[in-house]
Amino acid sequence: MTGTPWLSLLIAIPIIAAVLCLFVRAEGARWVALVATLIDFAISVYLWMQYDPDGAQWQFVEKLPLGGGVSWALGIDGIALLLIVLTAFLMPICIGASWRAIEKRVPEYMAAFLLMEALIMGSFAAQDLFLFYIFFEGGLIPMYLIIGVWGGAERIKASYKFFLYTLFGSVLMLIAMIYMVGTAGTTSIPVLMAYDFPVDAQRWLFLAFLASFAVKLPMWPVHTWLPDAHVQAPTAGSVILAGVLLKLGGYGFIRFSLPMFPDGSAQFIPLMFVLSGVAAIYTSFVALVQTDMKKLIAYSSVAHMAFVTFGLFAMNEQGIEGAFLVMLAHGLVSGALFLCVGVVYDRLHTREISRYGGLSDNMPGYALLFMIFTMASIGLPGTSNFPAEFLSMVGTYRASTWGAIAACFSTILAAAYMLYLYWRICFGTQRNADAAAMTDLSAREWWLLLPIIAGVFWMGIYPESFLHPIRNDVGRLMTRLERVAPAGDSKIKLGPGWMSMDHGAMH
Repeated sequence: MTGTPWLSLLIAIPIIAAVLCLFVRAEGARWVALVATLIDFAISVYLWMQYDPDGAQWQFVEKLPLGGGVSWALGIDGIALLLIVLTAFLMPICIGASWRAIEKRVPEYMAAFLLMEALIMGSFAAQDLFLFYIFFEGGLIPMYLIIGVWGGAERIKASYKFFLYTLFGSVLMLIAMIYMVGTAGTTSIPVLMAYDFPVDAQRWLFLAFLASFAVKLPMWPVHTWLPDAHVQAPTAGSVILAGVLLKLGGYGFIRFSLPMFPDGSAQFIPLMFVLSGVAAIYTSFVALVQTDMKKLIAYSSVAHMAFVTFGLFAMNEQGIEGAFLVMLAHGLVSGALFLCVGVVYDRLHTREISRYGGLSDNMPGYALLFMIFTMASIGLPGTSNFPAEFLSMVGTYRASTWGAIAACFSTILAAAYMLYLYWRICFGTQRNADAAAMTDLSAREWWLLLPIIAGVFWMGIYPESFLHPIRNDVGRLMTRLERVAPAGDSKIKLGPGWMSMDHGAMH
């Protein structure tokens, strides 16, 4: 390591702040958490500015042997960098959203959020296999507490379901990791990404990692913990769960499954496409009939995450770049939608869609922002989801026509359930006097939502700024996958440079 240990600071600052929160009163804990998360965001932006997309694959590298073959090894590529920036961007917003909504055991709540930020940062930055596992699994604990202590009426059931689902899959992943270290003789993730495991072993290793990442993403049919967790979690818990924690599954596929087990991954492409297709269509229909706002958005998350697995297992540049953009775009838009739910829940203390209606009359500012995020969710051109889902579908089409048709149909269903939700909330007649009496957005709520709107339009209008840092990393991944990538069943073959977006050009 040379220079300042920036990645260690990203992890250490929230941990120190979490400990400090436990020794101050509620108001002090709020400010400690806010300042710590803003410092982390400033560091993440600095790393983005200093990162050289055309330089070495791993930058800001730190390594310190801890003994037992395990090292404190940190380093990031463009993929990890942007996910760290997304995490650091959403965390201060989550603290702001909890400022008045959380009134009991505030210091402990803030400490749990800060600890979760540190563990998520560690998961994205870890370059040692077992260090990654510690961070990856450790993130379960604060989220379990946030749901179980500060959640709704069914919070205990939801927190147990969340914990057990994610823990079971991770036990299988740990067994696979032990085998990998014994076979390759190293715990270094960069070394393992270039190691060729026996083809027969890759099949089982892929399945072991799939058991963990499929739950985390979440993929159908192991998605059932997500709606319960979202409904019971406090607003900020839902924001960070949808915005960041789900991305750990997609990150796992990119960092482990595809580069380390290319042959094993290729064997299960048909399975992954079938599961993705079912998730994209089935959960969209389920979202259509929901009466709870949070459940509807939770099911929409499962449908949107299908674009991630479609794109990744298409195993081409457009698919993988699109899948990653979907992760970033969904992190912004779904987080914002949960914040919008939190705004009206704080006023009326219900998430039942039927209790609202006509809010555009008395909450025009809220109706405007909610409309922008609704349009972004269904992929309106100019918003973040459009280039993301379009690229993912292009990549999917190159691998499977039927997969692309399923993805396309899910976007139509997304328009149906999101516009139906918006109409029932913001338009129509005002049937309830208490909903009609609600006040519009406060200054604090404007400040929470406006930065996300800026991010949504930035990604939608100029996606190249998010694609450029990852392009070389995707290229390196493709060198591992080219030999096993599906040839595709579409009649029109697109060249590898199509829609590369280099210098803003479309070929």
